Amino acid sequence: MPTMTISLDGVALKDIALTQPRTTLGRRPYNDIVVDNLAVSGEHAVFVQKPEGLELIDLNSTNGTYINGKAIVSALLKPDDLIEIGRYQIRVTLDPVAPTSPAPTVGSARIRVMSGAAAGKEMPLTKAVTTLGKPGISVAAIHQQANGYTLSLVDGHSAPLINGQPIGKEAAPLRNNDVISLAGTEMQFFC
Repeated sequence: MPTMTISLDGVALKDIALTQPRTTLGRRPYNDIVVDNLAVSGEHAVFVQKPEGLELIDLNSTNGTYINGKAIVSALLKPDDLIEIGRYQIRVTLDPVAPTSPAPTVGSARIRVMSGAAAGKEMPLTKAVTTLGKPGISVAAIHQQANGYTLSLVDGHSAPLINGQPIGKEAAPLRNNDVISLAGTEMQFFC
């Protein structure tokens, strides 16, 4: 499966495996990859896995998406391509030999954003792990388990809240209609 390394000013920040057929990147908390920087649009770009390879599509972003210094609307990625979004650099390691495995099905589980500019938007939970939040402030992960879903703190100074209660160091179970508060945004969990 393809993996990406996101860097800022030459310092690698994180590695992310692209396990889904579509992986969105943007500033809003409902994206698969959240990049909290004003130069990054709310819904900036999407990586789409196709039989011929990994395609990067710019989603009409304000500041554009660049590959090897050239603005793109969409492009099939090649080894050693340098992607630039805002001040961030992204390198994708392509694995043409290993087929991508389909994501586990999780029924109708989803998150609905209840506050902020994205209020009313819904995000289906189609991955084994979905991250939410704002890097540097608070990032949490929703994990699909065999017996349900859990929420855990990944990074940041403020713990997420479930129904007004902070979660501890261990993953906390999520139940239908739970309200998650994270980095100033409220979301409701449905399963």
